[in-house]
Amino acid sequence: MTCYSFRVDTPVCLVMTGKFVAPSSEWKHMYRVLSEFELFIQTSGTLYIEMDKERYVLNEGDFLLMPPQAVQHGYQESDCSFYWLHFNVQEGYETLHSDSVYEPSVLTIPQKGTLRNPDKLIVMMKQLQDSIRSYREQTLNNYLTTSILCELVNQLFLAHQSGKNRKQQLYNDIVDYIKWNRNENMKVNQLAEHFGYNAKHLSFLFSEIAGISIKQFMLQEKMDAAKTLLVDTNQSIKEISYHLGYSESQQFTHSFKKITGLTPTDYRNAYANRLLYFK
Repeated sequence: MTCYSFRVDTPVCLVMTGKFVAPSSEWKHMYRVLSEFELFIQTSGTLYIEMDKERYVLNEGDFLLMPPQAVQHGYQESDCSFYWLHFNVQEGYETLHSDSVYEPSVLTIPQKGTLRNPDKLIVMMKQLQDSIRSYREQTLNNYLTTSILCELVNQLFLAHQSGKNRKQQLYNDIVDYIKWNRNENMKVNQLAEHFGYNAKHLSFLFSEIAGISIKQFMLQEKMDAAKTLLVDTNQSIKEISYHLGYSESQQFTHSFKKITGLTPTDYRNAYANRLLYFK
């Protein structure tokens, strides 16, 4: 697997960033040669893109990192949306063809992969975009960009470390199941029944590793999804609450404020300056 490795003792340099939404189902990515790194985080649909004669297919939750001097272009019509991030590194980079040992000051990012928690990266991308609009402070934006890359690496590293024992694997399976079904009004006993465990025993195993209860984790996942919908769509509060399995929007608002300290409307207003680019 091709990876790109670079130091972050000093932050990377943000060049530009945005969200892209295909203007039609016939859209294809332009042909160009990159002068810096470009990170894609796919949010919907499928992107068909070629880099240096190698073709890639990106689906929701996937990421792709292209290095400087890469030749990119779309090889097939792509009805999709994605976040993109252009950046330069301060001290150069290495191209590796295998995984390396995790080091906090060195980021080693595979060329392509699937994120464990893409919504978290999307919220961080939104925070970066809001910072660009609000402050226009390059140093701050460089650090925010670096934190996005660090989050990506940590998600991949934690996923790579998982499965070392049966208990850890069960925990990972529960986390994945909750993430995939967070729009449902799921109860702990239903989750326990799905995995064939007693609800009390399953809750104990989960909290032993996570440090929080299953019920609290379910709520946090719903609220993470809510954050993305609030800042990345124009859905009403009522539509979002229904989408997340709440029968009443008041109940959703109460839960959201309990977790974030803000009402859904206040949170949306805080990150209202969404950047849309068509390229």
